Amino acid sequence: MTDRKKVAFYTLGCKLNFSETSTIARSFQDEGFDRVDFEEVADMYVINTCSVTENADKQFKQVVRKAMKLNDKAFIAAVGCYAQLKPEELANVDGVDLVLGATEKFKITDYINDLSKNDFGEVHSCEISEADFYVGSYSIGDRTRAFLKVQDGCDYKCTYCTIPLARGISRSDALENVLKNAYEISKQDIKEIVLTGVNIGDYGKGEFGNKKHEHTFLELVQELDKVEGIERLRISSIEPNLLKNETIEFVSQSRTFVPHFHIPLQSGSNDILKLMKRRYQREVYTERVNKIREVMPHACIGVDVIVGFPGETDEHFLETYHFLNEMDISYLHVFTYSERDNTEAADMEGIVPSNVRAKRSKMLRGLSVKKRRAFYESQLGSNRTVLFESENKEGYIHGFTENYVKVKTPWNPELVNTLHEINLTKMDDDGSVRMDFLNVEV
Repeated sequence: MTDRKKVAFYTLGCKLNFSETSTIARSFQDEGFDRVDFEEVADMYVINTCSVTENADKQFKQVVRKAMKLNDKAFIAAVGCYAQLKPEELANVDGVDLVLGATEKFKITDYINDLSKNDFGEVHSCEISEADFYVGSYSIGDRTRAFLKVQDGCDYKCTYCTIPLARGISRSDALENVLKNAYEISKQDIKEIVLTGVNIGDYGKGEFGNKKHEHTFLELVQELDKVEGIERLRISSIEPNLLKNETIEFVSQSRTFVPHFHIPLQSGSNDILKLMKRRYQREVYTERVNKIREVMPHACIGVDVIVGFPGETDEHFLETYHFLNEMDISYLHVFTYSERDNTEAADMEGIVPSNVRAKRSKMLRGLSVKKRRAFYESQLGSNRTVLFESENKEGYIHGFTENYVKVKTPWNPELVNTLHEINLTKMDDDGSVRMDFLNVEV
């Protein structure tokens, strides 16, 4: 057994990348590799890249250096979105042996031979129009929850986004395959599944550019709710124009879906939304939030917002700030706009200076802290169910309630990956909530 090769993985970016890394890792295990942590010495390191952030290349180079420090003879492969968009750039990074694009990454084991290092990075990437087939993925064994990929690609043409260039057209997994994967996950003693994709509300489009929806997102949610053995299902990010009232109502009464929505807004100004080519105006967003509050007053609502988009004046930004401040939401994910090659926005006028972008970002991050605290305080005194995580952080174990309140209690390894009914008692200085147990494990 000593001649078994060791492979380690590093994932940059989103939940979707995590699910795909896990699937790629399982293909290595099927080929006789042993998976080890990235901090360990391995024969091969696979880095799943992200194209969303401005410093994607910087992050990638840091990870490569880390791998080379662990084993300078290791074979290093780059896959994922950045590998599709800028393959030559990644191939030229010192130490990189193989770069695989969008269609090749799931066949990575076909591209490796004896793991001898190459003199220069070898590139296998396709035209993104060829990424017209679907590969199902889910993460298992990495944490107490699994990320289940149900959809890939995007047909939207938002002017700031490279994801359609990196992942191709919108396409979905077959409903029976999603259910099969969910059932497999349920057998692994994983308590929570997070549904993930690029544009999951667009679920149902078939392969090869078939625009017809075989099933709707609502039908997917309804069928997943019937899978035995899963305690919780969580919807990740979903576009406001695709989050229908019927879905919100179903979640409010479902067996397993939790009252937590993450809905990208990007701007609270209709002028900026138009420049971004988003498919809704802010009034639609208000309707969605109001509907959720009507049927699930205790729901957690997260918001994505971009600051510093070309043409965003102080007035536009304040419009966004006040819109979010007045809305009953729970937290923000704030992104500072960064120019991406081959996007419409990169050529737009009205560039916002970087110091102004940073100032606006800081203001919204401050608002997010205020919103999260207000949401947590509104939940004090209520009874919830918590799923505990696996990490010991300074003598405490943390977990999340169904409506995404972060709680803490003194470390007890027996609590890991267990569900308990609790009462939320008080806010702690670190922003989490203290709790009392109401009973034994759920």
